[in-house]
Formats: sequence, C-alpha cells, structure tokens
Amino acid sequence: MSEASRPLTIAGPRASTMTVNDPQATQDADVVVVGAGPGGSSTATFLARQGLDVLLLEKSGFPREKVCGDGLTPRTVRMMSRLGIDVSPSSGWLRNKGLRIHGGRVEPFEMPWPELTDFPDFGLVCSRSVFDDLLAGVAVEAGARLHTGVRVKAPITDERNGRVLGVIDSQGREYRAPIVVACDGVSSRLAEAIGRARMTKRPMGVAVRSYYTSPKGDMDWIESYLQLWDGKPGESNLLPGYGWVFGLGGGIANVGLGMLDSSSAFGKTDYRQLMRTWLDNTPEEWEFRETNRLEPIRGAALPMAINRGPLYADGLMLVGDSAGMTNPFNGEGISYAMEAAEMAARAIVDAHARGFGTAGAELALESYISQVKQAWGGYYRLGTIFVKLIGRPEIMHVCVNYGLPRKRLMNLVHKLLAHLTDEPAHDANDRIIALLSRLAPPT
Repeated sequence: MSEASRPLTIAGPRASTMTVNDPQATQDADVVVVGAGPGGSSTATFLARQGLDVLLLEKSGFPREKVCGDGLTPRTVRMMSRLGIDVSPSSGWLRNKGLRIHGGRVEPFEMPWPELTDFPDFGLVCSRSVFDDLLAGVAVEAGARLHTGVRVKAPITDERNGRVLGVIDSQGREYRAPIVVACDGVSSRLAEAIGRARMTKRPMGVAVRSYYTSPKGDMDWIESYLQLWDGKPGESNLLPGYGWVFGLGGGIANVGLGMLDSSSAFGKTDYRQLMRTWLDNTPEEWEFRETNRLEPIRGAALPMAINRGPLYADGLMLVGDSAGMTNPFNGEGISYAMEAAEMAARAIVDAHARGFGTAGAELALESYISQVKQAWGGYYRLGTIFVKLIGRPEIMHVCVNYGLPRKRLMNLVHKLLAHLTDEPAHDANDRIIALLSRLAPPT
C-alpha cells in the first residue's frame, strides 16, 4: 500500500527519510547484501551490529510496493523483537488474537494464537510499504550502508574457480566483498547466473491481493477462507484456491487469494478475475466491491519448501525467496526470511572471525546450510506432502467439513499450520508435530 494511504502510524526509523549517498564507481565491504526486503535488511542489521562493514543494495526507493498479505504472525513478531523493534500498541502496532477460519459451516471457527514459551501469543499487521521501509531504516541505524536505485545485473566471479567476489549493477558500478548474500526474490538473478536453478519438484504458489475500505479493516483476527464460492455459500460453485482478509486498521483491509501448483487450476486461471468473482459474492456489508478497492489487484509467486540450493557455496549465500523459503503449510515467508537472516549472519560473523578465505571460514559459512536444515528441514518435507493432499478437492472437502468441527484435532492442526510449537515440546501436540517432522520422507 502506498505511504499516503497507510492506515496506521507506526513509530520507528524509515529508510525513506534518511540521507543515502550515491554509490561510487567501486565500493568494497565485508559483506554485500542484495535486496532490502525483510531477509536482506535483517541480515544487514545482524551483521552491522557485530561490527561488519555491510553494503545493502536495493533496486527500488522507499517506500515501495510488495505483494503480501501484510499479516505478521508470532514467528515474525519474535524476530522483530530480536531486532529491537518496539511492537507495543503505544508504538502504533495493531495486534490480532489469532486465526478465524471460514469453511464447512455458517459460523467461522476462531483459533487464538497458542500460549508458548518460544513465541508471543499475538500477531501484528502492517503494510509491506511501511514494514520494509522500517526494517531498512533499522539496518541503516545499525550501521549498514544502504544504496537504493541500484539494480544489480550480475555477480562478479573469479575466472579461476567461479567464486563470487561481488556484484555489478546496470550502470557498471562494482560492489565487492568476500561474501555476497542474495536476498533478491523469487527470480534471484544472482542464483540463476551461477547455475542454482529452482527445483521444480518443490511446491510453488501464486497469490493476488489488493486493499479495500471495509468494516473488516478494524477486526482483531486474521481471517482465512478455505472455500471460495461464486454465489451463495453451499448453494453455488466452489472456486479453486483459498482466501484471506487481514485488517490493517483505519477501516482498510488487505484482501487476497492464493493457489498452489498441486491444484488442477494452477496456471490455467485468471487469478485477478477469480478474486473479483469471489468478492462480488461475499456479503454486501463487508463492502468488498470494486468501488471500494483502493489499488490494482497485484500478484506474486510464492516459492516454497527451500526450492533452490545450495544455500551457501563459493561466496554466495541465499536468504528468503531467493532460496524459496516460504512455508508450504501457510504461505508465510517473512518470518522465515528473517530467521534465515539471523542464521546467515551467525555463520558470516564466525567466518569473519576465522578469517575470510581460510578453510575454517568456509566451514563456518557452510554451517548456515545445517542450521536451516535443522530448523525447518523435516517440517518443510512434511509440508510438501500436505500441499499434494490439499490440492485434491475431495480431500480438502473432508478436511473442511469433518476436521474443522473437532476442536482437539484443530488445535493440533492450528499449531502445525502456523508452525508454532515449543522446543523442547511443551505438550502432546508439540510432541506429535516434532515426531511427524522427523518421520517425513525426503522430497
């Protein structure tokens, strides 16, 4: 959402208000980070706070548009706290209680965020135009050197061994460092340029969204719609995909829908028209009509389950969408990009202490791969199985109509889908999810 139309005023630094010097013809640093989304800015912040010289390159200016649901789950809130961001209501943040699910009956099911040791019991909402601007501002305050309007064209590699030595932008300017961190999104020009292609067997999703004025803009739940109808619910045709509504405050809601490539309709659907059809048949009092839409309907791909690798090799590290880190269970990508940023920074700081270019430093950098695998490997393998199952309409029908009404089962499913469990396990649900993750077969 554009800065002018954002509904909440949130305290904190903004990259858009900071003076950024134009880059010189050549710059050197300890680390070059390409892309100032949540993963890139978080990586830069964690590194700069450990005293490393970091160049953070972003192709756009701030604030800038990103297609996202704008919902920040407890996993993201935890990472914001680790970055030192004040997430209190007094700083302008709008909290939500949990997930409200529509499907299978007239009344929705409400599932509060679980009370855990490892995570807070609340989520937040914030448009990406504000959130990314804030995170980049935090990085600059930490000491990172941010340059906007820098469109990275290609990696600079050592002709002898292929090691990445930096990047070059569209104007021919070079930015060199012993380590480059690619946070350049689903297409990841850097990863593609050195042969790290996307693994097509890993799941992929697509999402479209826009903003509407609506009474739902001020609700304290985030809503998920497991069944989309082209008319009256239960008396019309089911549409492919799932929908969401996140209230941003000030009477404005982020509304969108997503679809997984396990659906037979994936790639054969006009997603924007699909969204209009669904919203045109929602209750009038929700006001999700074309006259209340504030911006165009925009779309983006959702790369899932770590669909590109290796995560580190030859001086190039992948974080966030460049590595396909979106959760296949729920389409959440922000928290995983930020968590990976912390893991990446931990490995890089260790490598810096051992001496970039030494065998010990390479071992430290490779630890990033094992950190990510240990944190999410089994869970993501389980997610790929889940994606295949819910792509079949008959299975989705059984889940919605017979699974949702069973409270104990849904408490387990809620924790599983939201990836909110304590470690070590706090209760039986945590133990079941941990066991399932360990037993999930390779994908």
